[in-house]
Amino acid sequence: MFELTDDLVAALKALDTPTVCNALEIVAPERRAYGYSTKPLVCVRPGLEPVVAFARTATLRAAHPNQLSDAHAYARNAYYEYIDAGPKPSVVVIQDLDDEPGYGSFWGEVNSNIHLGLGCEAVITNGSVRDLPDLADGFQVLADRVGPSHAHVHIVDFSRPVTVAGMSVSDGDLIHADQHGAVVIPTDVCADIPGAAALIARQERVIINAAQQPGFDIHALRAAQSEAAKITE
Repeated sequence: MFELTDDLVAALKALDTPTVCNALEIVAPERRAYGYSTKPLVCVRPGLEPVVAFARTATLRAAHPNQLSDAHAYARNAYYEYIDAGPKPSVVVIQDLDDEPGYGSFWGEVNSNIHLGLGCEAVITNGSVRDLPDLADGFQVLADRVGPSHAHVHIVDFSRPVTVAGMSVSDGDLIHADQHGAVVIPTDVCADIPGAAALIARQERVIINAAQQPGFDIHALRAAQSEAAKITE
């Protein structure tokens, strides 16, 4: 049974998301070309530390009213119950199903505070976000765009697989996200990520140090690459 310990969270938060992707290429090489966001996302708060949290998934629409008003109210309340359940911290990965995603925003002052209070640290969405100055303190947002209105926004369903910014996510997936985007970390290799990242850093440092020296040329680069390749642990 996977356990996300405080020490492991701290170690993962010390890494940026590109470094986590690099480390996955070592510990799970089959994940080299998928499992991460491939389309641009607007990071509203790039200065916040990375998010390491379990996914809650949902879908929404905003361009047209929900014709089933009673179902709409039930779905939103059931959705909040779902957010409150399960492992924490969580991150909502929510797919906008409209033909023009981002037509209306579910995310602003009220929902950021509700979700943060329910143990959710962030949202990743192909939809829009608003109320930027009034978002809950510490709540991170990666969205497709910024917009002014919520239009007819409503939850369609939740706890189903979704795809946001090219990244496929299922309920309970472990997510690492920062200003660069997001990646799903397979829990069976999660504990190996910090060590792999440290190895990559040692290898890269040899090349970077060489590149910063006076007289650096292609011969020095090749020598540095050779030295870096000798570092295997």
